[in-house]
Amino acid sequence: MVKAAGVLTIIAGCVGIGIGAFVSVMGGTIGALAGLGGMLAALGAAPIGLGIVALIGGIFALRRRVWGFALTGAILSCFCFLPLGVLAIIFVSMGRREFA
Repeated sequence: MVKAAGVLTIIAGCVGIGIGAFVSVMGGTIGALAGLGGMLAALGAAPIGLGIVALIGGIFALRRRVWGFALTGAILSCFCFLPLGVLAIIFVSMGRREFA
């Protein structure tokens, strides 16, 4: 169960990073025309940050280390991709005994 949670969290984190990068690039491009390039490009920073933390939490889940960080990554993966994040939270919380 913990391996599945780690994989789901990593996938959701990668989706979040991809969405954040897309928003930053497109927001910067479109916003440059409207004069709001910096503000729109900065909106992509939040999904990128959430995705990075989710990615690291997924790695901790695969290694079965630091249950709290694995759970945090699973929770933040909900903000990146909701269905995978919910499953990851369930699997990490059910596999708490497997962590060192």
